[in-house]
Amino acid sequence: MKTREKDEIKKGMIVNIREKGFENRSKFWISVAENLNRPRRERREVNLNRLEKHAKANETVVVPGIVLGSGEIKKKLTIAALRFSGKAKEKVENAGGKCLTIEEMIGKNPKGKGIRIMG
Repeated sequence: MKTREKDEIKKGMIVNIREKGFENRSKFWISVAENLNRPRRERREVNLNRLEKHAKANETVVVPGIVLGSGEIKKKLTIAALRFSGKAKEKVENAGGKCLTIEEMIGKNPKGKGIRIMG
């Protein structure tokens, strides 16, 4: 897989996620790496109102892109994403949820079991 990202830090992160996916035989993390490797104009941007509507309470979700703060969230969710807007992070934490980086989530769940991709 050719890595499209020009930013060396993000490029290394995508390669690392893909390698961890192969190490742990996890198609889930390989899929996340492929989603992150899309062109920037095709990257996912998910608003909180979409997470509120589609995610179940206490669910773990990965957004291979950016989480934006539009809307309200009342459910306690664990969300891993490439980046969070300031308002989104504040609203998720006020609802009792957690905001993690994708790499932190791989450390906690290397197999990717029980996690859903949103976006």
